[in-house]
Amino acid sequence: MTRGRVGPVGDTRPAAPAPGPLPPGILAALARTRPLPAATSVLHTALHARRLLLLKSLLVRAESTGPALPPAVRRRFEDDWALLERAERADPAAVRAVLDYPTTGAWLAAVLAAPDGPAFAEGLAGLGAVAVAAALRARCPFTATRDLPAGLLALPGTGLLRGARGRVRLTGRAGTLRVTDAGGRTLLLPGPAAGAGTRWTADGALAWSALRTLPGGAVLDDVDPHRVPAGGIGPMALPAAERPYADHAAWAARWRDARALLAATHPARATETAALVRAVVPLAPPAGAGPSLSATVRTAPGAVLAQLPADRRELTELLVHETHHTKLAVLDELVPLWRPGPGLHRVGWRQDPRPVPGVLQGAYAHLALLDLWWRARTGPARTWRRRAAERFEGCREQVAEALSVLADSDELTAQGREFVREMGSHHARLTVRAHPPG
Repeated sequence: MTRGRVGPVGDTRPAAPAPGPLPPGILAALARTRPLPAATSVLHTALHARRLLLLKSLLVRAESTGPALPPAVRRRFEDDWALLERAERADPAAVRAVLDYPTTGAWLAAVLAAPDGPAFAEGLAGLGAVAVAAALRARCPFTATRDLPAGLLALPGTGLLRGARGRVRLTGRAGTLRVTDAGGRTLLLPGPAAGAGTRWTADGALAWSALRTLPGGAVLDDVDPHRVPAGGIGPMALPAAERPYADHAAWAARWRDARALLAATHPARATETAALVRAVVPLAPPAGAGPSLSATVRTAPGAVLAQLPADRRELTELLVHETHHTKLAVLDELVPLWRPGPGLHRVGWRQDPRPVPGVLQGAYAHLALLDLWWRARTGPARTWRRRAAERFEGCREQVAEALSVLADSDELTAQGREFVREMGSHHARLTVRAHPPG
């Protein structure tokens, strides 16, 4: 099962904010994979601070390159920024929810990486989608005219509008959105919290696909263009599954069962997972037999990219695994744990050699799985006990070897060395608990 995981996508580190002090005990708790509400709160705060920094970077770049941008692009950007500010004054929490949504991070990373010129100008249009989504969620009234250059308008965390290339008029009132195209066709959409599925005009010229929820509040995001990197996921470059092939009913049923199994095995970890996972992105199904693939994109923490797992046990393990990729991706932006280096190392769960950041990510996610399997060995699910015991024993030595590689590396920062020491201490405790001396 773990062979199919590709880990966090995108190891290239963007410019990070200056590290700040963590509250006492938080770094150690995170290193031990402990699901503490205080640690989750720190991660949420760090993620939001990172998004605000990237948004400010976008504003500075847009202003500095302003003369080179077409006047219409500059005006659109200024209008979008003004709408985002109005929405923030109306409901800061609603705007934060949109800014912190995983695909917002993916869009910000893409537009900031775009070269000056048409690519950057085109990427700036994404601010309009963020602003409209935020205003809808904040129930902030607005009227705006926007282009659909590719016939698409993706509202992060909300849904996707499809239409003919051209301009549409958007009118937001009381959390609902009225869309009118150049031909006068109108589509009235419910607010972010109401309705799901697809709506379209009688002639199909305008269509709206709302995100659908999963038990516990996460959404199944099978429409946002930024949900999967352009190069796909893993060695097979898997694309995202499109809506007709993303089985919401199957995902919802398995998600519900996996959440119940995790809550029965480790309630605190179930709470942590629910707090950190915002979206599930279905990947294209496998071509043949083999373990399901899953991943976390570094620029979009909080989204689990995955093929539908075979059963609730596999999904439970996948959730814990990918949640810890999200935790480490956010933490490393707050407190850098490694510095770039040339070293490549073998690990037990991958066939290809990994750089130190990849070793750390893999060891951390598998340490969390060891903790889960240790609990499941004596947990309430009889069918999981034997499997958990076998996987614990099979993975324990692999994690030990990876921790040894990390302990010997000179590519870790001081905080990274402390983090790895705490990981090693937790690994040793789990080993002793599973195999008490005497």
